[in-house]
Amino acid sequence: MKAIVCVKQVPDTSGKVAVNPDGTLNRASMETITNPDDLNAVEAALKLKDETGCKVVVVTMGPPPAEGMLRELIARGADEGVLVSAREFGGSDTFATSQILAAAINKIGLEDDDIVFCGRQAIDGDTAQVGSQIAEKLHIPQISYAADIKKEGNTVTVKRMLEDGYMTIQTQTPCLLTCIKELNAPRYMSLGGIMDCYSKPVEVYDYNTLKDDPLIDPTTIGLKGSPTNIFKSFTPPQKGQGKMLEGADKATCETLAAELLKKHII
Repeated sequence: MKAIVCVKQVPDTSGKVAVNPDGTLNRASMETITNPDDLNAVEAALKLKDETGCKVVVVTMGPPPAEGMLRELIARGADEGVLVSAREFGGSDTFATSQILAAAINKIGLEDDDIVFCGRQAIDGDTAQVGSQIAEKLHIPQISYAADIKKEGNTVTVKRMLEDGYMTIQTQTPCLLTCIKELNAPRYMSLGGIMDCYSKPVEVYDYNTLKDDPLIDPTTIGLKGSPTNIFKSFTPPQKGQGKMLEGADKATCETLAAELLKKHII
């Protein structure tokens, strides 16, 4: 049995975001982190490993430096990493990305009792589309917004979070689950994991590795093959510093009213 986790390296939103002229993110010039929801997906897979002894494989699509993120996840407890990286894959939107990742999962091998985990969404796009699209292209059942997961044999029972409550769904494996932050608290890297993370395998899947998969069509991958076109992308202007008024007396209220009048707010 395997738990395959799709993860993404995203820009650190606490820093400056750089945009290329074609509207795509200039990821090479930005500090990066592991997408937060994906850490919950990794933790769900690691808990399954603790319970069943299954293998945990983390998969990401990105430039070569993304291998460092995979090593960090191996230090948390994952067994193997797969880096999907090729110039032909660059600039892919969610549709193209899901095709490429589904092809990578086919290459890894999806067996009857396997589970694919994804984070709910990535903080750089907030689309929450890739996980569901991967499931569609692998022709396996999917359950999104997983807040609790229980596996018994080849059956998975998931408590799915809704806006106004929960829904309990049961499905058969193989299946795909998208995980939310309420599901768990991600563990930290262990000292032993840090010492061993570079001795464990990280494979690189390039275009030639995946080109024979029916999902890898040159006309529907990469920037040119992506059906989503970005009209404009930019960094919003920084807001000015606010002004704090302290006190609850009449004079403070008069000062506040005068400031609002000066700015034509009232």
